[in-house]
Amino acid sequence: MRWLRTFGEVVRSGLTIEETRLEPLLALRTAAGVAIVIGSALWLVSPAYAASAALGAFSAGGATFQRTWRPRKVIALGAGAGLALSTFVGYLAAGRLVTFLPLLAVWAFAAGMAWALGSTAGIVAATTVGSMLVTITLPTSVGRALEHAAVIALGGVAQAVLILLFPIRRWGAHRDALADALAAVADYARRLRHDPTAPFEPEPLMTARDAAAVTPSQARTRPPVLHGPRGLAERILPVVAALADPDVGAPAEGPGRDRARELLDAAAGVLDAAARTVRRGTPAEVPAGTAEVLHVDEEHEVLEGLARQAAERLVELLGEALEIAGSGGARDKAPTPHGPASAPFLVRPTMFRLLPVAVRAVRPELRRDSPVFRHAVRLAAVATLGYLIASRLPLNHGYWAPIASVMVMRPDFHRTYARAVARLAGTLAGVALATGTVRALGPDADVFGALAVISAALSYTLIRTGYAYSQCFTAAYVVFLLGMGGQAWEQTVPERVVLTLIGGALAMLAYVVFPAWETPRLPGRLADWLAANGRYAAAVLRSHAEPTREHRADMRRALLASREARAAWQEAYEQAQQEPVRPRGLTSREAEEAEEALKGFDRAAMVMESHVPRADSRFGPEAERLAEALEADTAQAAVDVREHRNPDWGRVEDALHAWEGAAGDRSQVLRRGAELQKRALEDLATAVSRTPLERDVGSAREEQRVRAAVAAEDDGSGSGHRVG
Repeated sequence: MRWLRTFGEVVRSGLTIEETRLEPLLALRTAAGVAIVIGSALWLVSPAYAASAALGAFSAGGATFQRTWRPRKVIALGAGAGLALSTFVGYLAAGRLVTFLPLLAVWAFAAGMAWALGSTAGIVAATTVGSMLVTITLPTSVGRALEHAAVIALGGVAQAVLILLFPIRRWGAHRDALADALAAVADYARRLRHDPTAPFEPEPLMTARDAAAVTPSQARTRPPVLHGPRGLAERILPVVAALADPDVGAPAEGPGRDRARELLDAAAGVLDAAARTVRRGTPAEVPAGTAEVLHVDEEHEVLEGLARQAAERLVELLGEALEIAGSGGARDKAPTPHGPASAPFLVRPTMFRLLPVAVRAVRPELRRDSPVFRHAVRLAAVATLGYLIASRLPLNHGYWAPIASVMVMRPDFHRTYARAVARLAGTLAGVALATGTVRALGPDADVFGALAVISAALSYTLIRTGYAYSQCFTAAYVVFLLGMGGQAWEQTVPERVVLTLIGGALAMLAYVVFPAWETPRLPGRLADWLAANGRYAAAVLRSHAEPTREHRADMRRALLASREARAAWQEAYEQAQQEPVRPRGLTSREAEEAEEALKGFDRAAMVMESHVPRADSRFGPEAERLAEALEADTAQAAVDVREHRNPDWGRVEDALHAWEGAAGDRSQVLRRGAELQKRALEDLATAVSRTPLERDVGSAREEQRVRAAVAAEDDGSGSGHRVG
């Protein structure tokens, strides 16, 4: 029943229309690139060359729609070069299975490992496998193979030239990422008005940081508005949390709470205005009356103590946000200094310096339990097996089966199955649409070329609304393209449907045979997040104990590592929820309770970060002792969680007990933050701990598994001796 229910969810997911903003201008420009190369090749050479050129232009254009922060023209050129290389190398090994199959397996394995660099690299690499499978059937000699490879590369060049000549929102993706981060902090401020302990999801800030990493050439042309607001959002985030917190900020009830709500609402309005400015590049209006709310009256201010400090700090930061919103981001025209010593931007390696980065990213994934490695093995096996099966069938275009497998396979279960269902549904609809159109219009190379361009444009337009809907017009595009080359639609339509079904079935079967389930890995992901949170909390305490520049840098690095561990946990947990396997180590309820506990622990550390003192202020050795205790206990607890043992917080309890009466009033925020963290750790222990009965049952089951394994080995060896 679990598999049936999961498969039903997969079907719904594969056919769901995703609500997203369409980009018709981008689709039109990319389709124009396809039209240019198809028209030129038909006019100057032949339909066969037009098919090759269309493959390069269509695939390179599709690559530019992937989520990436590099210039789109670079992605188009890189995709075109990869497609051309795979075409030529594939042709050199084609003709004999003994040479082509090993090359296909190695190339597909490398394409699978490209997911270690990110989804864009993985998807573009998969298209090169498809190119290798398709175009080895077109050339008839090495010289022709070089010509076809060059024509395919020209398709990528055509797309890059159009991007250069007709830029559309050149920095649009970067603007959107930064605006989304500011809007996320604004939304958080609004939620704090009603829930003072609401958690914050850091994904928008992580995306904005990723978008902020640019190459030196990009840094020279980046709009001024993209330089500073991300850091501003990072600084505002802990301040609004500290102001709203009833333990260290505004009181839970009364005039102080009302004043805090006013400030939080004003902060949300200012940040939303700054987000609009960043997104559009023009000044935005700030809500009326905001200036009055942000005025801190020395005599009549109702907030006191730590709450007043947070309010003053928030007003100061919002002043910078007001400048951004009112000026359209054009206030900083000074040239940006360059160089490794004083670079004010996050450096992204250029394409030519990407090889060492790729090697460092791939190397840790070369292990049996890595989802990326397992995906690469599945991809290599399915591509070669699909090619072998299709070559033995009495059908033309047998490469469609392995292409369908390669293009739907992803490192996780849910996306692989959902895309397989979506591809089959889209193919059925697309070939039906193409069949009706061909019957109505009749065979004509020029007409087929025009229809292929129209189908490509519709595919690009719907590329972000769901794989099934984009695939519908991609299937029609392929049918029209083959018709342009002289293939009869009566043959191509049923062949594509049958081979797509075979390829999708192979992709789905491969995940069952060699899965990469995230469910058994949940305790390890939780342990990683716990250890990272412990290091972050310890770094915050050390910054309080000795607020040096080095400790602040350590705190920043620990915060980023904590966010990455949290994102890895959330991704793993979401995938585990969609897998048809039973929970191992952590039930769904335990995982949810543990997640809430760690969010509370992280939030307490964030509140403490907002009150890190200046360089001339210090808090004795108590904060340092608590930092060492937190780091040691969370590191040991991470090991305990992995090995299904109950965590213990003895060192933290001893450090807090020793701190009683040793610190003055200035450490109030630290004391309250430490108590909140201790409470969160206790909640975590309650969530993951096992009772004696549960431990006994688990030990008994483990014993039974060991005995069964030993018995199976004995039976196997015994039967072997009997046979011998």
